[in-house]
Amino acid sequence: MNKKILYGILFSAGASFWWGIIGVFYFKSVAFVGPIELVIHRTIWTAFLLLITTTLYSKWSAIRLILKNQKKTLLLLTTGILIFINWSTWIYAVVTNRLIDASFGYYMMPILSVFFGIIFLNEPYNKQKIVSVLLVVISVIYLLMNFSSVPWTGLIVAITWSTYSLLRKKININPDLGLLMESLFVSPIALLAFYLLSQDGNNFFSFSDPIISFWLFLAGVVTVIPLFLWLKGVELAGLGTSGMIFFITPTCQFLLGFFFYDEYFDLNKLIGFIIIWIAVAIYLHDLSRSGAGEGN
Repeated sequence: MNKKILYGILFSAGASFWWGIIGVFYFKSVAFVGPIELVIHRTIWTAFLLLITTTLYSKWSAIRLILKNQKKTLLLLTTGILIFINWSTWIYAVVTNRLIDASFGYYMMPILSVFFGIIFLNEPYNKQKIVSVLLVVISVIYLLMNFSSVPWTGLIVAITWSTYSLLRKKININPDLGLLMESLFVSPIALLAFYLLSQDGNNFFSFSDPIISFWLFLAGVVTVIPLFLWLKGVELAGLGTSGMIFFITPTCQFLLGFFFYDEYFDLNKLIGFIIIWIAVAIYLHDLSRSGAGEGN
């Protein structure tokens, strides 16, 4: 293994562990703020930090080119709304002790993205991919039949992110620039929500309490750092290798939810997860064969 691929694996693993552990611990530590204000700060401070990085790396000319394309701009507005819903749902899951349910969605996401790619982008497929998709469908149907066990937050996380990924493929722009524009597009919603919270005195962010305010500012840092780690990992190791490493994220979240936070986990959910894990194993086996030459 050459150094380029090794560094790519390390960057991808760093991002995956960050999403699976550091992100969870951070949002758990500020859970007292409530999911609404947390997603507000995640949106605003992510936009703020990406404005800085865009300026430092002199990428404003690329932003102007994107804005001249009405179709791309409209799609970015749509993906901005999707990522806002995704963030809101995931933060809600963490704050309300539904981390296991959220991990279900993260296990589903890559396979659901494969399904969307086959249906909407005419991407190539094989028996392994079809079997993986069918197992995901079977798992969801089984859980729907046992209504009390349906991991709704996980399903919303998976569907919004997979739809987001599908639309972003159509736009084909740098992820950091796309996320900047998406966060800027939804920032007015976040600012309006923060204004309404502050009118009732229900906000925690205040310059009179710099410690809490600093912790809320970190919502942007916690979002941006793994993004750049992931982008570097994909660049060096390839998307196939990074895609396999990504499953560290839901695995960490599941283990934290089950062992550390003692979340509720019944037999029906276990059966649903076992079906998903089989689908993931088939997907990874196919990915390891098709991506064997990536990153060289």
